[in-house]
Amino acid sequence: MNASNQLSAGAAMIDISPSVGTHLGGSGAGDHRPASTVLDPLFAKAIVFEVAGRRVCLVILDLIIVTGDYTDRIRAEIHEQTGIERDAIMVQATQTHSAPSLGYFMLDPDFPLETTEETEYLRGAERAYGDRAAAAAVEAAIEAAGRLEPARIGLGRGVMGDLAFNRRGIRRDGTLFMPRPQGREQQPFGISEVCYLEGPIDPEVGVCCIQDMTGKPLAFLLHYTCHPVNAYGNSETFLAASADWPGAWSREMQQAFGPDAVPLVVNGCCGNINPWHPYDPDFRPDHLRMGRELSGLSERIVHDMTYAGNFSGEAALDTRIETIGLPFREIPEERLREVDAILAEHPQPPREADGQVDPRWFRAASTRSVELCRQRDGAFSYEIQAFRVGDLCIIGLPGEPFVEGQLSLKLNSPASYLFPAHLTSHYVGYLPTREAYPRGGHEANEDVTYWAKLAPGCLETVIDRARVLVQELFG
Repeated sequence: MNASNQLSAGAAMIDISPSVGTHLGGSGAGDHRPASTVLDPLFAKAIVFEVAGRRVCLVILDLIIVTGDYTDRIRAEIHEQTGIERDAIMVQATQTHSAPSLGYFMLDPDFPLETTEETEYLRGAERAYGDRAAAAAVEAAIEAAGRLEPARIGLGRGVMGDLAFNRRGIRRDGTLFMPRPQGREQQPFGISEVCYLEGPIDPEVGVCCIQDMTGKPLAFLLHYTCHPVNAYGNSETFLAASADWPGAWSREMQQAFGPDAVPLVVNGCCGNINPWHPYDPDFRPDHLRMGRELSGLSERIVHDMTYAGNFSGEAALDTRIETIGLPFREIPEERLREVDAILAEHPQPPREADGQVDPRWFRAASTRSVELCRQRDGAFSYEIQAFRVGDLCIIGLPGEPFVEGQLSLKLNSPASYLFPAHLTSHYVGYLPTREAYPRGGHEANEDVTYWAKLAPGCLETVIDRARVLVQELFG
């Protein structure tokens, strides 16, 4: 073994479960969702890799969103405490819709909303919780760096095609909707309006196992691609905080391999992927079942790589980071006039009978936020970040890219194992395929909302640039 290429690794996890009453930021329509209970714990997790004195750090949070200001803070504090370079620190949210956000993301910072205790949630988050979770993320990274020890890395993959589904359903008249199972009682013959689903899924279950030199697992990385919306999509758990399927998988892995192993989920580009089965009338969202099925396959993959001796203590370690400018969508003049009229009549959010904000006002505020962002910045600043750890490439793609982009990136990749990580670094919204825009839908709606603000072609541009970074790392 070449001692200069010896891999070291350390990992840690810290509970960041919210208190009752904390806003869960996954509704996306300005609804207030104060947590009524904690269904299962949320964690801030970190893993640090080191080769020849060079280190990279991956921070993964069981949260809905991470924003740029908090990523900047986390990177700066980890750098100050550990010396790891800021550009070698990647921060990702798993995007569980049953968790708070790390930072405001629902309206542009320049939108003139009087932020009070009663209205703060309309920006998507609460600072008090965000500050606590960010501190825990830094603490997890410091602990991980402090636990560095010689390690071996193993990689394997399998496929599972019946847990995730393309969520853009096409009706027989050609219009688009999001299939949402409601049980056989309400849909005795299933969602019969589905003619077909617009696009593919990524069935890959990618697993990275990190062992110490005696073969004891230190950490696992799972790459799977699906919105964590099981608890959110179940009326019985809608107001419960939950790490959803990433949390369920994590618990199963610790039960199988011991509580000291840190399980981290690198959720893939799932902008158009849900776990809601569109063809099964008896389907009920169940994050525990999904976690069990993924962990069962993950365990078999780990046992196979262990039996085959597919672990290496040597690894190349390298990083790349690049920021590109992406164009905004044009807002139709008719929509701008409608927004002006709504916001002129109601400068502050009007409430409905149930206390929630009028959704027409919120969508108008969201469209105005796109206009403010475009006027201020001209183009959207988008960061692409890539790590190489041996044969593994983890590539951070902010926002919610459609899965087609991830699949394109994987084709003919020089990296043997490619784990695209969506929702890294800063809030973006959706990156649909160019072909998806004419159909509209939540991810490319005609109103041009803050979560659907980037112009057609942005996904393709991002994937082209990401492909160059992977080539540089593995070429």
